[in-house]
Amino acid sequence: MTAGSSGPEIVVVTGASSGIGLSTARAFAARGAQLVLASRSADRLAVVAAQCLADGAAGAQVVVTDVVQERSAQNLIDTAVATHGRVDVVVHSATVMAYGTIEELPSEIFTAVVDTAIQGTFFVARATLAAFRSQHRGHLVVVNSLLGAIAAPQMGAYVVGKWGQAGLLRVLQLETRDEPEILVSSVSPGGVNTPIYSQAANVTGRSARPPLPVDSPEKVARAVLSCVDRRRARVSVGPANPLIVAGFRLAPRIYDALVTPLLHLASLTRRPPTQPSTGNVLQPLPDGEAEHGQWPGALGIPRH
Repeated sequence: MTAGSSGPEIVVVTGASSGIGLSTARAFAARGAQLVLASRSADRLAVVAAQCLADGAAGAQVVVTDVVQERSAQNLIDTAVATHGRVDVVVHSATVMAYGTIEELPSEIFTAVVDTAIQGTFFVARATLAAFRSQHRGHLVVVNSLLGAIAAPQMGAYVVGKWGQAGLLRVLQLETRDEPEILVSSVSPGGVNTPIYSQAANVTGRSARPPLPVDSPEKVARAVLSCVDRRRARVSVGPANPLIVAGFRLAPRIYDALVTPLLHLASLTRRPPTQPSTGNVLQPLPDGEAEHGQWPGALGIPRH
C-alpha cells in the first residue's frame, strides 16, 4: 500500500494487455490492488481484467487507451481519479518496436515508434503528474530499456525513442523535486521473453528474437514493484546490462565492431526468413498478445 493512502493501492498500468505490462498488472493484483488497465486492445484487456481478479485484485477496470493521443491519455487518468478518488501508482509500459535500418524503414513506422516512446510518455506523464500534484503524492514508473543507454543497428527507431524517453524521464525527475512525495522512476530491462519481438514491424527479412540473456516479464514486474516499495529512481534489469553499457561508453571501437555480427547471430537471424510487416506499430494485433513470448531461455523461463 502506498504511504499515506487508505484502502488498496490504486494502480494504473498502460500496455497491460501483453508482456511486461500484463505481468506488472498481475503482480499488483496478487497484492490486492485496485487496477485500471489500459492498452489499445479492448478484447484482450477484458481477458486480462478477469485474470487479475482471479489473481487477487480488489478490482480491475478497463480503459481502452492510445497513449499517442493526448485526449486518450488524459481520459485514462481522469477515469481512474473519477472512479477511485486518487491514483497511487502509474506504470507506463506501452511501447512498440521496429526492425530496419534508418534508410529502409518506412517513415510512418519510424515516426510511430518514436512517438509512442516519447510523445506517449509525455502525454501520460503530464496527465499523471497533474493528478499527483493535486494530491501531493504518487509514483510514476516508466519502463524504458537497455537500448535507452546504448545503440544497436537496425533498431534505430526504437533506440531513438528510448533515448528520448530516458531524457524526458530525467527532466521529470528534476522538475518534481519540489514535491518530495511525487516520484518518477525508470525500469530498464534487456532482453525479455515477451511477444514484442514477433509483433514488431520488420523490414529486414530476418526473424527477430530477444537478445541473450533473456529474462522473464515477471522479473521485470518484480523490479517495478521494488521500485515502488523502495522508492528507487532507476532500476536496471538484466545481468549483462552494466557490462554492455560499459562497453558502449568506454570501448566504442570494440563495441562498434562487434554489435552488428552479434545482433545477427543472437537477435536477427535468417531462419526463418520473414516478409516485410508493419507488425502492431500502426494498429494493435490482439491475437499476438500474451504475457510470454516463445523464447524461454535459461533466464526467461516463466515463473509458475
